Order: sequence, then C-alpha cells, then structure tokens
Amino acid sequence: MSSIPSKLDLSTLPNTYVLQAHVPIAELHDIEQHLIRSGAPLTYDICEARLVLGYISKSRRAKFELQAGNVQFTPIDAFDPSDTVSPNLEPENPELPPVKRRKLQDSETESTTDESTASEHEDSSTIGSKTEAELEVEAEPLSQLSISQALTSQTIDSSPPPELPPKPHNQNDFANRIKVVNLQWLKDSVHLGNPQDIQKYLVYEAELLPSQPGSQTPKPRAAEPVPVQVGPEAERKIPVRSSIPREIVDRAKAEAESKPEPRTYFSRASKRDRVSAAAKHDFSNRSFTSTTSRDPRPQRTRLLHQTTSEHEEGVSGTLPPMPDWVLQNKGYSCERATPLNSPNDAFIAQLKEIRAARLLTNDGIGVRAYSTSIASLAAYPYQIQSTGEILALPGCDQKIAHLFYEWQNSPDHRIQAAKDIADEPVLKVLRLFYEIWGVGATTAREFYYAKKWRDLDDIVEFGWNSLSRVQQIGVKYYDEFLLKLPRAEVEAIADVVKHHAQKVVGERVQCVIVGGYRRGKAESGDVDLILSHPEQSATAGLVDKVVKSLEQEGWITHTLTLNLTNTKRGQETLPYITNTKGAGFDTLDKALVVWQTQSHPNKGVSDAQGKEIKNLNPHRRVDIIISPWRTVGCAVAGWTSGTTFQRDLRRYAKKVKGWKFDSSGVRERGSGKWIDLEGWADPRTRCKDPFEAEKRVFEGLGLQYREPWDRCTG
Repeated sequence: MSSIPSKLDLSTLPNTYVLQAHVPIAELHDIEQHLIRSGAPLTYDICEARLVLGYISKSRRAKFELQAGNVQFTPIDAFDPSDTVSPNLEPENPELPPVKRRKLQDSETESTTDESTASEHEDSSTIGSKTEAELEVEAEPLSQLSISQALTSQTIDSSPPPELPPKPHNQNDFANRIKVVNLQWLKDSVHLGNPQDIQKYLVYEAELLPSQPGSQTPKPRAAEPVPVQVGPEAERKIPVRSSIPREIVDRAKAEAESKPEPRTYFSRASKRDRVSAAAKHDFSNRSFTSTTSRDPRPQRTRLLHQTTSEHEEGVSGTLPPMPDWVLQNKGYSCERATPLNSPNDAFIAQLKEIRAARLLTNDGIGVRAYSTSIASLAAYPYQIQSTGEILALPGCDQKIAHLFYEWQNSPDHRIQAAKDIADEPVLKVLRLFYEIWGVGATTAREFYYAKKWRDLDDIVEFGWNSLSRVQQIGVKYYDEFLLKLPRAEVEAIADVVKHHAQKVVGERVQCVIVGGYRRGKAESGDVDLILSHPEQSATAGLVDKVVKSLEQEGWITHTLTLNLTNTKRGQETLPYITNTKGAGFDTLDKALVVWQTQSHPNKGVSDAQGKEIKNLNPHRRVDIIISPWRTVGCAVAGWTSGTTFQRDLRRYAKKVKGWKFDSSGVRERGSGKWIDLEGWADPRTRCKDPFEAEKRVFEGLGLQYREPWDRCTG
C-alpha cells in the first residue's frame, strides 16, 4: 500500500476495526498504521466498532465474523445483497410462476458451523478491481425517482456535473448501525488521495441491539393465545359456559392457586453473558478500559503531544542508535533478547497494572496488545526519553506513546489509569479471587457477579461445597501460596524430586528447573520441574510413580491433578488435528501437587500433651512435568520462556515455518508429520542432555538461541 497523501483525512470515520482473516501480519500492521496516521479512530474490539474493514466479499461471511466477535445485532431487512434480483431475471412466460425471493429468515437460521466451513473456502484473491458488493450495487434496479432524475438531467442540462470529492459516509449513517466494508475501499482511497464512497464497497450492514444484562437477539414468535385468568376476577372477565359443571371450574381455580411458580433455569452460556454484561456496566467509562468504549459516538484520535526539542531530535536523527530488531521491524519477541531487568521497568510496571485490569474485565484483545507492547519495551536497551522512540518500536502505537507522555510528565510518575485501578473496589475483589489457586479471571467474575461473593469468608460460608477440590485447597492455603520461594528452596525441592525419580526409574533421569527460576528471578511463585530419561519407555507413567514415592515420605500433602495424557497416546507429539477439548500448549504428563518441606526444627518433638509439634513450613505449589527424551527440547523451551515469548514461538512456527509447535513437539500443519528438530531418529545424533536439545529446537526453527535470562518478556 502506497504512502498516504497528506490531504487524506479519515478522522470523520466512526470506531474502525480491521478483520485479521486473510490479512498477513505485516500487511495488518501497515493497514493499522495507515488508519492511525489518517486520523481514523482505530479499535481492537469489534464490539466497539461501527465500521469493520476486511478482505470479505460475501455478506454471509461478514455476518459470521460479527457473530464470532459476539456483536449483538439484527439484520436490516432493506439490505441483503444476496437477495438482489436483476430486472432481466424475471420470467417472460406468464404461465410460469414468478421467481420468489428467498426469505431473510432462511439466511438467519443457517448454522454457524456452515458459515465457518463456507468461509474457509472463500477465495480472497477475487478482491481485485471489483468486489461482489460493487457488482451487486450496480445490479440493483433503478427506482422511479432515480429514472426520472436521470431523464431530467439529460433533457435539461447535457453538460457534465462538476466533480465533487466523494464523502466517505453520511454522519448519520452509523447511528445504531455497524457496516462491514471491503478493504479495497481503503486502498482506493489511498490511491486516489481522498476517501471514497463507502456504499460502493459495502458488504453487510446490520442494526446494533442495545446491550442490556441478559439481553438476546429477539426472534419472531408465533401468535400466542391469550392466557386464561384464574382467580376472583376470572368470572367477570371470562364467561363460563353453562355446560361446564361448577365443580370443575372450582377445582381448576384451586390447582392454579396451589401450583408453584416455575423455576427459571439458565444455561452456562447465558450465565456467562449476564456476568459479562454486568462487568461491562461496572467498568464502562473508566480510564483503564478501552478508550473507544467510553463513548459510543465516533471519536477523533488524540494528537500526540511533541515538544520542539523532541521534534528537532527526530529531524536531526539524534535519537540513540536503534537495535537491529527495531530497524528490521521484527515483531516476534522470540527474535530478540529480552533481559530480566530493563531500564524502563518503572514505566512497564504501570502498563502491567493496566494489563491486569484488562484481564479481570474480560478484555482479551487488550491483554494481548499490552503484552506485545510490554515485551517490545522490555527488549529496548535504552531508557526511553521521547515518544518518538516508542513509536519506532514494533508493537507500540500511539496509545502507548500517550501513556508514556502522561507518565513522563506526571509529578509522581504514575499513570491516571493505574491510580484508578488501585482505587477501584470491584477490581480489588476480583484480584483477591483471581489469586486463588484454581480460579481464573472468568471464574473470579462469576464469583463476584453471579454468586455475589465479596471476600474469602463469603466463599467459605456460602459456596464451599460448590468449589472444585483445587479451589478448596487454594482457599485453605491462600496466604501461604502468596509467599514467594527463594532460589535455595526451589533447588532443595528439585533435589528431593530428582532423588525419588532416580529411585523409581534409575540414575539416568534428568531434572530441569524451568519457569521464572531458570530465567533468573530471585523469587518464584511456584516450582516447575521437568523430568526426562534417555529411554523412551522410562518416561511412560513416570509421574504416577514419582508422586506415590513422594507421598509415602510426606513431601506431598495433596495431589490435586495427575494427568497421563501423553502416556495414553503413546508419548507421541500432539496430533495437528485433535478432538481433545481444551488441548493447548501443554499436553504432557503432569502432576499439580501441594508440597511441604519435612525438615523443620521441631520434627519429632512433642508438646506437653504428648502431641507432635505441627510442621510450620509453608505449603508450596509444585508442578512436575514429564517429557519424553525425543522432544524434551520443546518442553524445556516452552516451560522456560516468558508468556509472550512462548506465545510468539507458536506464532512464528505457524506463520514462518508452517508448523504447529507445543511442549510435546512440532508437527507440519499440512501433512501432520512430526518434525524431528532434536535429532532423535538417529541414535548417533541424539542429544546428551535437555539443554542441547533446547538449542537444537531454536536452530531448527531458524532462530538465534536465546539464553533463559533473555526471554523475560513480562
């Protein structure tokens, strides 16, 4: 896409969202930058948008994308491009029945599965000089008014009308409406230097429904009979036929009065919708929520403040020399080194607070966007001095630049959004619930909005029996689980686990401490250990044997989950296509246990009543993961790296190599074939230890190996 002329102004557009379907990541960033520089109010939440741009030419696919984004809408009867009938298609034979138009209800009741399947076969290459929406607009029959206007213009004035710059839209066109427009509109606007008429590129248009708690899309219902009233006033309103015995009427009255009120049942989906609606109501118009969600009216993009010195620095090129990954615009965090400590940690800490609030308020897109920006800022080797430096970083946009300017010029170096988060009472409760082991952000919101709990005492008093076993243990040891583990204690736990693994499977077993410990953190929230053995058969069912051995000596007080997923599938790499629900990054054999160190000063000592003094060592969370030797490098790489680094490893493998990467290995997406990155197939080339295997994984992916302490993406 060519550079935008200076006169191109898209500031009058409503909130605009760009669909990622069929758009390469590099082109997507280019499109977003074009929109931002042209003044368009860009949003990353489709529910906030009024204009949706994408490589889409079919109205059915557009409708599917809106449904997939949880947009509440109803089709507009007056707009249905698929039903447009050209005049020359009418039958000439009067004896034949006229061509019937397909009912709108038919298209509305199609299943989402069919729409998704059809969308996969849509040919994005047809979006060329003319889109389907353009052809459909041209095929519409002229109205009588249009015909009369055309004739009048020909007879009265034959001179061509003066050319006026096309308007992108009417200001009132987006009131309570959402429009899906082909991306060719933006390309043509850029090429011609002014915004083109959106209607010519329109693919789908719908009316937005008001967002109310528990509201659903209204469906047409058949006419219902008027209910018969039973009670003292029934005799006056509804005459009783003389042929019906009086005792039958009296018995019907008594049964109606004694019948209990019907109980209302809510499905899990409807409960989730009600919780989301309540949360959205609580956090609307707040500084830490999405900017475009504060006001439904179209907003202009704020101008980025820049001082004279900053402008002169940008012109004269006095900014510090940019790293290669900035100059080459490398957007994957796995392509750069991200150290544990950054010169911009103070500003990054503020962004992490906002990201945590986005997580608790069900803004997944915001969480990913902030994670990308934080990872880029953490990798930047210099202390940031100007907003120009931020805008040069991949993954950082004007939003982050505005926040930096606010932070930089604040007397206490605090962003207002972070202050509001700290003072928000609802977020305090949600964070309290979120820190319970076994409770995620979704469950925390359910505790608050659906079950009306406000603290741990409410959970114990009113909902203890409704908790899972993991959540019960999380509440029981809540304060202890919040205590951090020093590195020495992590190492001591790993030594005990390795000792018991050697007891059950032999001396050749390897134990690797992963997670934050391996990245160099001084303290850890839990302990993550990977066990492996050069013999393939030795790791099958190993986690069960190790846990039983540790339980016998009292090191493990509770075994919360013990999964043998990998053993049950023959320790093979996770298939590319799986029917396993929730199969994510980790599908290895794993045990989540509660650990308590057995050595303490009063061990074996009894009190005055003859009872052994209680072990006062805090309970710890320990994850024991088992990996076959053939893919141990993938497991160590995934479990060691920071969250964003791990996510970008998967994205890089998918986009660049066409592979599927997870902790159990790598498969080719086309054929599903296992990719042997670690040299397991030939016994002569097998790795000597898990660390050599990890380096081969990076090499096989075409990435420079990054030390664990250079994968701290935050």
